[in-house]
Amino acid sequence: MKVYEFKGFPNPARIRIALAEKRLFDAVEFVHVDVPGGEHRQPAFLAKNPSGAVPVLELDDGTLISECSAITEYLDHADGDPVLTGRDARERAVIHMTQRKIEAGLLDAVAAFFHHATDGLGPAIETYQNRDWGLRQRDVAVATMRRMDGMLAARPYLAADRFTVADITAMAGFAFADFVSLAIPDDCARLSAWRARVSARPSAAVAA
Repeated sequence: MKVYEFKGFPNPARIRIALAEKRLFDAVEFVHVDVPGGEHRQPAFLAKNPSGAVPVLELDDGTLISECSAITEYLDHADGDPVLTGRDARERAVIHMTQRKIEAGLLDAVAAFFHHATDGLGPAIETYQNRDWGLRQRDVAVATMRRMDGMLAARPYLAADRFTVADITAMAGFAFADFVSLAIPDDCARLSAWRARVSARPSAAVAA
């Protein structure tokens, strides 16, 4: 398998963590895509993912899978334990719901703040910016952090009693938040403790 990525970016980090958790890291060839240089907008890459986003998983038979949730679903079904996306219908639904809320409210919100309310990736890439939207999304990210802290009152991880894809998405979101100097609020002690725990997992080391 091949993973087309820009190492250190949040979404590629999600797939690196999933691969490490599934013990599949050594089964993948990582292919660098120069996103700051605009390579993701060139015809060769757009032929793999018309959305122009990394990461993209290419299987040995040539199948191309983009979108982190889809890639993680494939990896989770391609190998056994640990199960990241849910063991039964109820658990899968809860994990998917939680993952999506964190993706939209934290990771995507921080990304919007970065791309719209800061210099982002520079004028050659950031061809449209709406600063007010970016600042609003920063507030959404902080509000989501507080909701996540509340989730952790009932369980040790964000979607279940064990580490799942929802935690992976949150890890990437917080790495991005660190990059834009957006801290966990001081009153979110449970969330800070969760982050310390997941940051100590071996899989966290492969994301940066």
